[in-house]
Amino acid sequence: MAKKKVARAPRTATGKKAGPDLLALAERAARAGYRERTEAGHLLAGRTPPSRDGTDSRRSGAVRLIDEGIRDLPVTEDEKLLQGRGPTADFTRTDPWRVLKIMSELIEGFDTLASVPRGVSIFGSARTGPDDPQYAAARETARLLAAAGYAIITGAGPGIMEAANRGARDGRGHSVGCNIELPFEQGANPFVDTLINFRYFFVRKTMFIKYSDAFIIFPGGFGTLDELFEALTLIQTGKIFRFPVILFGRRYWAGLVRWLQTRVLVERKISPGDLDLLLLTDDPAEAAAAVIAAHVSSRDRRTEGDTARVTDADMAAGMVPVAED
Repeated sequence: MAKKKVARAPRTATGKKAGPDLLALAERAARAGYRERTEAGHLLAGRTPPSRDGTDSRRSGAVRLIDEGIRDLPVTEDEKLLQGRGPTADFTRTDPWRVLKIMSELIEGFDTLASVPRGVSIFGSARTGPDDPQYAAARETARLLAAAGYAIITGAGPGIMEAANRGARDGRGHSVGCNIELPFEQGANPFVDTLINFRYFFVRKTMFIKYSDAFIIFPGGFGTLDELFEALTLIQTGKIFRFPVILFGRRYWAGLVRWLQTRVLVERKISPGDLDLLLLTDDPAEAAAAVIAAHVSSRDRRTEGDTARVTDADMAAGMVPVAED
């Protein structure tokens, strides 16, 4: 009689046996690690992290609140939206009320950024210090773009975000920060001119896309990768056009690109042309030139009135101009 095959437990990416306890532990460690990296960015820049200033306050939307929760982990608005279920007597804690808050946050973002005619969002690790070559590269890239008339938009935090906002100041441009409510106070870097505080990640992500002509992706973690693949997906599905996605730091991104080429492409999960959506560089001037060239080309096509004669080849090459609102 054949032995009954025992199902193997799934394993994590590090080889550990998966289970609810490990998942909970990993989630706690991930939150602690995220906080540690954010605090490290402030410390490397010579500042006390807002999460350590002793006030126990954190940013929620446009106002500063003292968290009165009884949980060990403060509850963010995103968590309330994604986890809350069941009836409640307080209407302000229901999903219909949250929809109104989401609308108000969208309106606040649109109103604040309506004066941004063209911008570039720059992403990267909060842990990158001023002595890191990538910090200098992000600052110089932002300076060149600001001098060319682009607003620089970041997540408002330390590290690469700070470098980009600082470069915008260097180039006498508009420095924008889109901060997000976290379980701890992240704080905005001191080089932000226009600061918007968001409760909901997806509203914040909408602002990054809507008011940007390009994304420049410096070395970073999950949040950086999230923005990278968000933009690629929107391009791939025809939601945005003529939108350069630039990976800065060839060596850092080499492993990801190699995996996309040798695994994802080989297994036909993406098309060969999808890889051409990614631009790789180590040169701030090259990154800025790519953004400017794409913007000029898109503007010229709109001026010539070619939008009615877009070909399939144009679509495949990403040559379709951005639709006007």
